[in-house]
Amino acid sequence: MEALSSQPLNLVRVEFDELYARHLCRHSQLGVNVFHLAALAFVWFGVYGTLYWLTRTPWVPVVMAAAYLAVIAHNLPPRVLVAVATFLALFVLALIRLPLLPIWAYLLMIPVFYQIQNWSHHVYHFERDMTVFKAKYAKGRVLFVILLFYEVPLLLNFLLFGRRDWTA
Repeated sequence: MEALSSQPLNLVRVEFDELYARHLCRHSQLGVNVFHLAALAFVWFGVYGTLYWLTRTPWVPVVMAAAYLAVIAHNLPPRVLVAVATFLALFVLALIRLPLLPIWAYLLMIPVFYQIQNWSHHVYHFERDMTVFKAKYAKGRVLFVILLFYEVPLLLNFLLFGRRDWTA
């Protein structure tokens, strides 16, 4: 990444390529991306599963997934959008087809797999200099929300289309 756009950090208009370049500073190893995607899938499974358990209607996770996709779609490259849509379809299908778990199991998944995601940074600790990103992508609420919404698309982009970005 040679230079960042002059567009300020924004919840509505996300510069996906820049965000991906920033992602590569801490997440260029295959293992950390695999761990993160698996952990996030289980965190989501816990959140979606809790709401599905409470409502007992498959429309709740379907609407949640569709709403999520609608929020991020305009900022994703087409191939990443297709990958995320496929991931969400398989995810929701698994949630509604697998036997319903006790609610405590769904609730327990959220902190356990969040910790596994954090732990993976202790195993995969390769980092590149993030200086170019520090001003525009300063830690705070806006960046937190952007990463909350875009981490799965970033991971899928890396795993499916970013083979050249993988480091040992």
